[in-house]
Amino acid sequence: MAKIGVIGAGKWGMALAYALSEKNNVVISSRTPRELENFVSMKEALECEYLVITVPAQQVSSWLKENFVFNGQKVLVASKGIEASSGKFLNEIYEEHIPHANISFLSGPSFASEVMQSLPTALVVNSENEELSSTFASFFPSFIKAYTSTDVMGAEITGAYKNVIAIAAGICEGLGLGKNAAAALISRGLVEMQRFGKVYYAKDESFIGLSGAGDLFLTASSNMSRNFRVGLGLAKGKSQKEILDDLGEVAEGIGTSYALNEISIQKDLYLPIAREVYEMLEGKSPQESLRDLLSS
Repeated sequence: MAKIGVIGAGKWGMALAYALSEKNNVVISSRTPRELENFVSMKEALECEYLVITVPAQQVSSWLKENFVFNGQKVLVASKGIEASSGKFLNEIYEEHIPHANISFLSGPSFASEVMQSLPTALVVNSENEELSSTFASFFPSFIKAYTSTDVMGAEITGAYKNVIAIAAGICEGLGLGKNAAAALISRGLVEMQRFGKVYYAKDESFIGLSGAGDLFLTASSNMSRNFRVGLGLAKGKSQKEILDDLGEVAEGIGTSYALNEISIQKDLYLPIAREVYEMLEGKSPQESLRDLLSS
């Protein structure tokens, strides 16, 4: 049995701790103490040989600087997003602290609530170190099928971008635009995501597999998704603050929307859906965005 430290005690962190405990000795920690089974101090958790980190994308840089010291740990990053303040992908942030050979990234369609019910799930462990990805894949329980891939950039882009498309899908639902519109939005969102990925040499198979299409279809089609619920709020005319207060949780698609907007300007990229999501987060009316999308 491996000794695994799960960092982050939100819903996803707790779900992963639950799943991984079927085969392993698992402890969990977070910056805020929690009344959870096997909860330990951050120091004790970071001493584990294997770490699963669920710290939200917008908090990763500060958390690493304040807490992390590399002592040969093998890491699976289980959060998704792009840092809004810098436009950096998570692998770019983590590589400042951890060698490539010691880090992997989790992707694929997975609601925490269903993992907690032991419902069948399929995920992908992505790493340049194939031995490491295979090792982490072997840790998952019988109800999770874990595949492996070397396409770290593909996993990063799909995991981040699908949250932005999910916000757009929530707006579509909230405006009552129908299933035709939803199908068109999600399929065009996949095309937009893949076009963005080509700029970073991501592999096509990542976009049509679990990491891309699988996670996008899940996140953009259910109000179990926090980002989908952000879209529902925007469709009702709510402000970002009101939406986040209602959620009581982090919605990674918001920060990623700001990052994608900045990247699109810097690289002169055509990202119409992501652009309109950013504009709506900044106050543009959903009706006006819909008109602009249909005419672009």
